[in-house]
Amino acid sequence: MESLVLVVHILVALMMTVLILLQQGKGADAGASFGSGASGTVFGAAGSASFLTKLTAWLALIFFCTSLALGVFAKQHSEQRMSLPSVSAPAQPQAPKPLPKIAVTPAAPAAPESPVPSPAQAPVQNAGNSSNTPSNSP
Repeated sequence: MESLVLVVHILVALMMTVLILLQQGKGADAGASFGSGASGTVFGAAGSASFLTKLTAWLALIFFCTSLALGVFAKQHSEQRMSLPSVSAPAQPQAPKPLPKIAVTPAAPAAPESPVPSPAQAPVQNAGNSSNTPSNSP
């Protein structure tokens, strides 16, 4: 049912758009009195205005009704999602399971790291250059 109302709603909206665009504005009658030829339509000079106006009014009424129906459907769907399922009895809380025992052996304490590097980690000086002054020879 909701799909049918939605399809009718969309079709009525499209038909209203076309009918509104087909209708003449208020200023079009002034141009027809000077002989512009706009009054020669399929429905006659004044017949089209009343027919299109009445058809647009009926389509607007149908559009309003389908809008209300779609609003009612949306409210029903939201109430169904918000309602809680019926519960016969409250759930009993379960006792927590005991944790399994894990055997832990203490590890030997680690030796603290010294901030000063050991002699084995000290940078090695170049053994081939024994002088402290740089040489200028190429």
